[in-house]
Amino acid sequence: MTSTTSLRRSIEVEYWVVDEAGDLTQPGSLIDLPGAEREFVEPMLELKTTPCTSTTELRTELFERVRAAVDRGEELSKQLVPLATPLNHEEIREIPCDRTRIQNTVVGEDFEYVRHCAGTHIHIEQQPGRAVDQLNTLIALDPALALVNSARHVQGEAMAPGARSKCYRWLAYDTLRNQGELWPYVDDRADWNRRLQACYDRFRRQAIAAGIDESTFESCFDPESSVWTPVQLREDFGTVEWRSPDTTLPSRTVALADTLATVAGELDGRPVDIGGDTPCVDNGRITLPDFETVRDYVDTAIEDGLTESLTAYLSRMGFEPDAFDPITDTFDRDGPIDRKTARQLRLEYATRLREDVRQSPAMTAE
Repeated sequence: MTSTTSLRRSIEVEYWVVDEAGDLTQPGSLIDLPGAEREFVEPMLELKTTPCTSTTELRTELFERVRAAVDRGEELSKQLVPLATPLNHEEIREIPCDRTRIQNTVVGEDFEYVRHCAGTHIHIEQQPGRAVDQLNTLIALDPALALVNSARHVQGEAMAPGARSKCYRWLAYDTLRNQGELWPYVDDRADWNRRLQACYDRFRRQAIAAGIDESTFESCFDPESSVWTPVQLREDFGTVEWRSPDTTLPSRTVALADTLATVAGELDGRPVDIGGDTPCVDNGRITLPDFETVRDYVDTAIEDGLTESLTAYLSRMGFEPDAFDPITDTFDRDGPIDRKTARQLRLEYATRLREDVRQSPAMTAE
């Protein structure tokens, strides 16, 4: 499926950085490249695109930026790894800042899980008068995270096909459940804003109770930046954001973003119904399942990956699951992975990323 709409869309994607031996390392001067930024842990690089009006434009820009990082990395003996976790590794150190210090203080030891996660954020432009429908539609599409699951191991132990999502949603923010979980459908913007404010107020209370200075907290967080729920209305950017996907090969990231933009474009003049007997995206309307059904599919996506029933659901919702080959399914390793094997696998997938972005970025259709 290729988007025929002109909705602007952009991508933020995180990659682990490794040296020639496959050990995690800092990105160094890679952060000076267009669209590149540091993340909150040392061995990670984030690459961002600008808002693009077509999938062709988005693919070209993402490929150019990743390719530039790959080329510069070769000069620095550094490589980018498109895996959701490093699989097994030494301690991952944070870059000191007040924001991270506050999260460590409030969340506690469980914040360790977040340090093991590399993901993708996809932004889709809000349509005037339809942003809530877009948000609810993306909530129903959240199980599509299974299409790009890219690691099942954390610290050498097999956790789940969607290990990163499990870390974020069920482990890291267990003491602040609403911060990391998928939220139910919303009624309107006021409903969304009430939820944001409630989460912010709770987080703020817990931070101050833990000894965080009030002014320091307020300089680091506002209601929109204090939640990590995977589908969000972003007023600052004028987008609906999907934060669930793992990092993966760039070609698969673009294919995922393309389907999101297509389904979001289908909202023009079409009603969005919630709770229909047969959830689907068709020519007349978009029918979403009840939220409990969505949550069951999300659990399946994380714990089991692309099952037959989940594949059927995603097909009805506009995806082409056969076009995806989740990296996590290529790991025939339900047992532990030692650090030597993890280094080898990181190098293997760094090579696959390099090959992926050196293919032609041209696409045959908008």
